[in-house]
Amino acid sequence: MDEPVAPPTAASAVVLSQVVQDSVSPSIDQSTRVTYGAGLLRFTQYCDSFGIDEFARMPASDILLAGFVAAAAGRVSSAQQWISGLHLWHDINGAPWFGGPSLKRALAGVKKLAPAGSRRPPRPPVTFQHMCALLSGLDLLNTKDAAVWAAASIAFWSVCRLGELLVATTADFQLDKHVTRGASFTVDIARNGTACASLHIPWTKTTGRDGADIVITDLTHETSPYHAVRYHLAVNNTVPLDAPFFAFEQGDGWATLTKSMFLDRCNEVWRITGHQMMTGGHSFRIGGTTEWLLRGAPPDVVQKQGRWMSGAFLLYWRKVQTVLPFFISQAFDASEVARLDKIMDDFERQL
Repeated sequence: MDEPVAPPTAASAVVLSQVVQDSVSPSIDQSTRVTYGAGLLRFTQYCDSFGIDEFARMPASDILLAGFVAAAAGRVSSAQQWISGLHLWHDINGAPWFGGPSLKRALAGVKKLAPAGSRRPPRPPVTFQHMCALLSGLDLLNTKDAAVWAAASIAFWSVCRLGELLVATTADFQLDKHVTRGASFTVDIARNGTACASLHIPWTKTTGRDGADIVITDLTHETSPYHAVRYHLAVNNTVPLDAPFFAFEQGDGWATLTKSMFLDRCNEVWRITGHQMMTGGHSFRIGGTTEWLLRGAPPDVVQKQGRWMSGAFLLYWRKVQTVLPFFISQAFDASEVARLDKIMDDFERQL
């Protein structure tokens, strides 16, 4: 094994912050790399201010890590990503990680002492009613609207991160990271006769460049993602194979459907129909998860559909609970909350 890199000093902290970003670039988003690098820089500054010996900084003790986190109490809403960055920096250098109960308590304390206004309110979910309104409001004879509907239906029913389907800007498009028209798209028939498809995406937040397969299942409803995506591919059939998957025909060429274009078009329809508008694509993943659970889909099936690791799915479920009232007030009896809580508790005990 290579010799571990010495812990950063004040003079090298900025450089090493960039090293962290460069080292993990193949597997982590740019925004996350920046935050990880910031965590290393802040940790170095904290150690310098208290005269912590350089070789006590890596491996950092549980108490040192807890002290670093506690120093941010009342100033930030969370220090988890800083700690994730430090943990990764230890891993890169082959150093053991000693974060334990003291660090855990300090992280919890920072959350409780978060300054007023630093916590964003829960993102509203896209509901089944949103999806029905969107389908009715779009003009599917329009090639762009056909692409918008396909992306929306897959994001909701296949419980996807919008960033797995669409690019932020045209300039951000990368062949090795974003799904293209030439991606593997396999149509099949399940044992019970249900039509389905599998779309391979080359990169995800959790698997990196191993990618993942998105399962797209035909539903006995007009909002079915299976029919939406096949229709999109049919009406936008001249788009080249190296173009983004949800690109659409336009004039004598084609255009990329970006996340902002997508959300603007969805919100245009929802504003007209009187539905709450959305500020981010994650609302589709929140809404799809909750809709499936409320419809009685087993938690392990929903977990598989959303491609979560077990622990992460349970954390996500606890976040989803904050938006359950949106659904309960519209289509389900309030007793569903208690029923789902019991199901999820039983699911957690089986892990």
